[in-house]
Parts: sequence; C-alpha cells; structure tokens
Amino acid sequence: MERAEAYGFSGTMSGAFLLSCLLFAAVSRRQRGPYMDEVFHVPQAQAYCHGRFLQWDPMITTLPGLYLLSVGVVKPAAWLLGWTGNVVCSVGMLRFINLLFSAGNFYLLYLLLFKIHQKNKAVSGFQRILSALTLATFPTLYFFTFLYYTDPGSVFFTLFSYLMCLYGNHKTSALLGFCGFMFRQTNIVWTVFCAGNVVAEKLNEAWKIELQKKKDEKISSRKGSFSDLTRILQFLVEYLLSPKNLVTLTALTWPYIILVSLFFVFVFINGGIVVGDRSSHEACLHFPQLFYFLSFTVFFSFPHLLTPTKIRRFLLSLQKHPVQYSLITVISLFLVWKFTYVHKYLLADNRHYTFYVWRKVFQRHELVKYLLVPFYIFAGWSFADTLKSKSIFWILMYFVCLLAVTVPQKLLEFRYFILPFLIYRLNTPFLSLYRQLLELAFYILVNAVTFYLFLNRTFRWENSDEVQRFMW
Repeated sequence: MERAEAYGFSGTMSGAFLLSCLLFAAVSRRQRGPYMDEVFHVPQAQAYCHGRFLQWDPMITTLPGLYLLSVGVVKPAAWLLGWTGNVVCSVGMLRFINLLFSAGNFYLLYLLLFKIHQKNKAVSGFQRILSALTLATFPTLYFFTFLYYTDPGSVFFTLFSYLMCLYGNHKTSALLGFCGFMFRQTNIVWTVFCAGNVVAEKLNEAWKIELQKKKDEKISSRKGSFSDLTRILQFLVEYLLSPKNLVTLTALTWPYIILVSLFFVFVFINGGIVVGDRSSHEACLHFPQLFYFLSFTVFFSFPHLLTPTKIRRFLLSLQKHPVQYSLITVISLFLVWKFTYVHKYLLADNRHYTFYVWRKVFQRHELVKYLLVPFYIFAGWSFADTLKSKSIFWILMYFVCLLAVTVPQKLLEFRYFILPFLIYRLNTPFLSLYRQLLELAFYILVNAVTFYLFLNRTFRWENSDEVQRFMW
C-alpha cells in the first residue's frame, strides 16, 4: 500500500467510523431497550456477563459465539476503565460491539479487494478505497451494525477466514471459520468455500495442462458455454476420482476437512443444524430462494448488472441459444410451481421490508411469481457474466455454496443474502469511477431512507403498547 493510499484509507475509515458513531448515538437515544431479536440476544449476553454460562434461552437458534465474545471484550474493558453497575453489558454497550465489528469489516473488505484484484494494475488506490467504503455501507449489513445481532460478527469472521485462505494460511482460516460457525451455523458453507478456493486453483492448473496436451484452444477454462461445460464436468469427475489427486487435495485442505467433520458431529449430536427453537426454522428445498437472491443482487448491484450493454448481450445470447433458454425457462417455472414456500413470519410481521415486498409484488396475483421468471433468467445470466473473469471451477464452487446457503431456507430474509452477496461483489471486476460513485450514492440513499423510517415512522399494533419500527 502506497503512503498516499494508506493515508486516504485511514482518513476514509476514520470518517466513516465517526459518522457511524453519531448515527449509533441517534439510534440508541430513540430505541433504548432491546428491539426485535435483541429481546433474546441481550438477556442471554447479560446472563453470561453475570457468569451464568449454563443459562440458555430456548428461543435462540444460533450458537453462543456473539455472547462469549461480548463478555470477552466488555468485561476487560469494564475492569480497565473502572465501570460498574448497569453500564456493564448494557444494551448500548453490547450494541457497540457490532460497531467495532463494522470497522473491522471495512478493513477486511479493503484487504480482500487488494488481494483479489492485485494483478489488475489499472485499479487505483482511490477505487479500492471507494469500493471498500461502498461494501462497508451495504444497506442490509450496515443497518444491523446498530443493533445487537449476529450479522456483523458473522461477516467479520467469515471475511477474515476468506482473507487468510487467499494468503495460504489455511489453519488460521479454518480457526476463524470455526469462530464464524459459532456466530451462525450456516457459515460452515463458507468454510467449504475456502476449501473450494484451494481445490479450484488446483483444478484450473490441471485443466490448463490438459488443454495444452490436447492443443485444443477452442475450449477455455474461463468460458462456460453449454458444450464446453460437459467436457469440463467430465474432466472434473476424472480428476477427483484419482487417488493421487485426492491425497494432494486432502493435504492442502485438511484444516477445513477437520472443521467440516466437527460440524457433522455437531449436527448428529444436536439432531439438526438449529439449536433452540426449531419449529420456525425447518429446512426445505426452497429453490426460488435462489431467484430471490439474484433479484436482490440485481437491485443492489444495478450499476454492474442492469446496463444497456448487458441487456443487448443477453438478447443476443437468447437468439443464439433458444433451445437451452427454453429448457431453463421450463425448469424455472417448474421450480417456482412446486417449491415455493411462504413462511408464517413473512405473512405476519409487518415490521420487515420482506413483508411489503411479498404483499405488494407476489400477492398481487397468482401468476406474478411465474411472470417474474424471465427476469430471474436475465438476472442469473448477468450475475454469471460478471464472474467470467474467474475460472469455471471457481464459478461452479461458488454456485454450489450459494445453493447450499440459500435453498434450504424457508423464510425469505434479506439477512441470509449478506455473505453470498459480499463474496460475489468482492470478485467482480471494478467498474468505472462514475458507476462506483453511483453505487455508493445509491447505498447512502437506501441507508438514509431505512434509518429515517426506523427512527421516525413508528407505529403500534392493536394488541401491544410497544412502539414498532420498520427494518430490514
């Protein structure tokens, strides 16, 4: 990092943290007590603060990583600063933990952008800083910086694990992956993703050698046409069935293998992936979740995905491959027809944006969910098109992880899309400075509207005296 870039990044991060602190104070003044899921998280953390580590709220569905770390930070700080009484492990103090995670996420996003795109000499330091700032203010993640939720910490340890993986520190990466797992069990998928990065790199090296041997320049490891994909999958199966290759891959990924093995032991002993209340978190094959994620990504990455050039190229692709797209359309319609699930929370809780998205869009008419299929196909094509700079094996690995982390979820919840979105955006090419500024301005606008609604547009339910607020 050059000195000017280092100063620029330090100034930007310090300014962003200062503004976040001011916003944090505003949120804490307006909403002093626990809100939404905080009514479970805050008392649990406070129980740990008082040394009651055997106490557990059965309504909590995640492991106690957030509470253990909170105690590990707050207790020493209270001892050093001489804090006593209610201020220790208060709602505000616990929320401040996530503000620290937010700063850490900013730094990790910058380091990841630097590492992933280090070969692109055309990218300036200013663009890296701007892109890191944009992703650090990603609305769905940024909002939960100011509440005591698991999301900022979950993202922090997962991004840290990914960074260590890219630098080849796989034991450290697996250890950080375990920390991420302790915040949210589904983060085990991103441990598999880190291992997949190693495997994808080896596969790409072997594939290039294979191409050189056959002297077949028509097939590229970077372009996945329908005909090429068959040959690539055949190569993939042959490579993975080789004992020699399996030994090599195991030697490289053993820390991740141990962690994933421990995960399966946990699932076996626990009787499932969810701890606590399982009645509202039942796994199912909810394939339209992938379509919702793609739509979500188009909305938040429209400068990347929704451009006139991409639309023209997509229409040209439709003309060249009508049979393939017809088959994709039929499969998508079938998946929407047979595998659409509506969670009771989605229909009942009018505090979340998803409630209004479902009511205003999907509940307008029974045919709406089918009419959206062409848009889903465009979104999927555009999504994959922005990743064409990655190897085909990386893309296959990422999509497997994307399916694993989205499809089993019955509830449409935008928070579940945070990590797959960030990992996708970190690996997309840099845009022009104009489009980067447009993306940042859009995020700032969405955040401003969200916090205005949360802080000022309160309402009450008929059967409750508590103030209700709109949120993600």
